[in-house]
Amino acid sequence: MWDPAVPGASDWYAAQPYERTRRALPLPQSDGLRFLFGCETDMDRNRVIGVSPAVAKELDFIIVPTTHLHMNGFTLRGDEGADERARLWIDRFDALLDAPLPFEKVGAAHLTCSLIFGRRTPEVMEKIPTNEYHRLFGKAAARGIGIELNFPAPGTDAPDARVMLLPYRIAREEGCRFYLGSDAHHPEDLLKAKANFEAIVDLLGLTEDDKIPLLLK
Repeated sequence: MWDPAVPGASDWYAAQPYERTRRALPLPQSDGLRFLFGCETDMDRNRVIGVSPAVAKELDFIIVPTTHLHMNGFTLRGDEGADERARLWIDRFDALLDAPLPFEKVGAAHLTCSLIFGRRTPEVMEKIPTNEYHRLFGKAAARGIGIELNFPAPGTDAPDARVMLLPYRIAREEGCRFYLGSDAHHPEDLLKAKANFEAIVDLLGLTEDDKIPLLLK
């Protein structure tokens, strides 16, 4: 979703305004399940986030990706190599954490997704200094922003497991809280989500105390 009150929507996002998101209302009701009204917005190459203060106030949860580095011309030039994408990963996460957002209901989306650089994404992640991970996730914990767990759980013997899990291990060490995201684009994608979530939780040794406060209410 890109809020029309915020200038700068791409052609793709211009077709997904807030009024389209609001068609989901009213949400279902259930005695055993709490539904939240939220959306995923985006951040353009100028670090503009596509949600206005008025819309942010109305939403229960806002997911902001900083790693949509596949949208040439909108989130980046498109010719950046691994070194520059590593710098973008740092700079865009910093920009999110410095944004005027209600962080108690904001999540940082899929921080290690393949949209960073396709199959070369682990190469990008390995170029990010450990001290920068600690600085950024310490800042994230202070802000109270949620960290999304949204990636295929690697086997412990997978060649890139250490590199791809390191950010989340440091995030937990710095006191961050987490939520699970399936990124399902079709109902069938949800069928394998639960097993993947359980594998991620086991790999990181997470407990109920590691959930974002919004999910503990």
